[in-house]
Amino acid sequence: MLKFIVLFFITTLSLSVKAQFIQQAHDKYSQADTLRGMLRPERTCIDVHFYKLDIEVLIKDKAIIGSVEMDYEVKSDTRKIQIDLYSNMFIDSILCQGKKCNYTRDFNAVFVDIPLQTKASFGSLVTYYHGKPTVAKNAPWDGGFVWSKDKSKRPWIGVACEGAGASLWWPCKDHPSDEPDSVSISVTTPDSLSCIANGNMTGKQSLDNHRTKYTWKVSYSINLYNVTLYIGDYYLIDDTVYNDFKDNKLNIKYWILNKKFTVAKLHFKHIPEMLHGYEHYFGPFPFFKDGYSLVESPYLGMEHQSAIAYGNNYMRGYLGGRMPADQNFDYIIIHESAHEYWGNSVSADDHADLWIHESFATYTEALYVEWIQNYQKAVEYLYYYKPNIRNKTPMVGPRNVNYNNWKDSDIYYKGAWMLHSLRNTINKDSLWFNYLKDLCLHFAGKVTNTTEIVQFTNSYLKKDYTSFFQEFLMNSNLPVFEYNIKKKGKGLILSYRWNSNVQGFNMPLRVGNDEKWWRIYPSNKLQTIKLKEIAPDKFRMDEYSFLFDSLKVENL
Repeated sequence: MLKFIVLFFITTLSLSVKAQFIQQAHDKYSQADTLRGMLRPERTCIDVHFYKLDIEVLIKDKAIIGSVEMDYEVKSDTRKIQIDLYSNMFIDSILCQGKKCNYTRDFNAVFVDIPLQTKASFGSLVTYYHGKPTVAKNAPWDGGFVWSKDKSKRPWIGVACEGAGASLWWPCKDHPSDEPDSVSISVTTPDSLSCIANGNMTGKQSLDNHRTKYTWKVSYSINLYNVTLYIGDYYLIDDTVYNDFKDNKLNIKYWILNKKFTVAKLHFKHIPEMLHGYEHYFGPFPFFKDGYSLVESPYLGMEHQSAIAYGNNYMRGYLGGRMPADQNFDYIIIHESAHEYWGNSVSADDHADLWIHESFATYTEALYVEWIQNYQKAVEYLYYYKPNIRNKTPMVGPRNVNYNNWKDSDIYYKGAWMLHSLRNTINKDSLWFNYLKDLCLHFAGKVTNTTEIVQFTNSYLKKDYTSFFQEFLMNSNLPVFEYNIKKKGKGLILSYRWNSNVQGFNMPLRVGNDEKWWRIYPSNKLQTIKLKEIAPDKFRMDEYSFLFDSLKVENL
């Protein structure tokens, strides 16, 4: 947890930080967007503690049928609760405390009339439903069910619903701010197939008509989009015995298809070392009781908590590409496993702040390279990603509308470079790594947002980095280093300033060349410095340590 924090920023600064990190919505949003994304009174009146899913997957019909129990604490007196379920799914009945309830539907929102429930009481809502859930057009980017077949033509099924939301296949309070403390997932399948889900398997029951019910239990709070299932002809590789984490055995399991034991064991052999590296940087594995599981999936990958989807075909890189040739590891494993810390443990309370998940997870890829090789290789890895930064959309989106309209992948690559730039701004690795770990531990198992991350950073580092984060997160374009150089004897005179989106932006920079570097501190005001013994044609800016654009300006 946070050990060395010094609270020195007064309340007015905290309020100022909060105001500066609310992105204004410029796109048009519908009533459906607002119903899904906003915390209305019908949502804030309850805090969900537990979900119990009990469904049967009807493979031939590509449909599901079953029930979901939602146990909650009442936070304010209410007679109406909003739950969410896509309008193409049919509700058979809803019961509150065992009594049948009336309800109305508005787009994908369901408003349930319940008997008066008062603050600090506890309640339970059970929804019986059925239907054909949305089919993913291109999972995991386009959410929904994937109805596939393995190489032996057996059914192979999965679901990925980040952005689209868990309510595309089960009724819930589908807002990231309210994570349940635990979840039970029971899935009935044909007895020729197995079902893998989040957490630990707690039951396997044979039913009539050649069916089997599998029950899994999640022991921790969980993002609802992380709740998932996999159905197929699965085989287990149990790697627990080989791994020692803080004097405890971490359950490490790989669920594979087609009995590819030799290929899988060889391909996954680096995972324990990867997990040790993540533990070094961020603290203990956050879901120790549920263990670490990798499940072969009919789509590329997804960070499903304690049941990570893996579909990279046992290849290095990203389906064979998208990383430096000398980095011989599987991108999907490294990235999706990083989400166990960033996204699954530390979670955004609104989809607008998804950069918290993706920026830290992408930066963790570079930390993994640093762990197995060195800092220089990590920088090279990041630099390889730099052309993917498009600067089309601010990394923080508008809140209360379930925002998912980024026009680029900057929450991944630009976000990782923002963190890399922050590390070099701090310029003290011992402090940087302590900050990174304590940040992760402080928000572990919690939902948070941009404002809270910035406030923590300011307090922990004892310096105001508000303008730094605002520059990179709230604007699409990069800060521009405007400069001019004039020869002066054996050296030069450098004139420079930041042309930034945010007044007060003051990220440092390194200039010079490989023989000698100067660390300068540009601001929005024009400054000059004399650089001795460096010719103008040898002058460079350090583009490997900081993220910026540059512009040479005549007569600056």
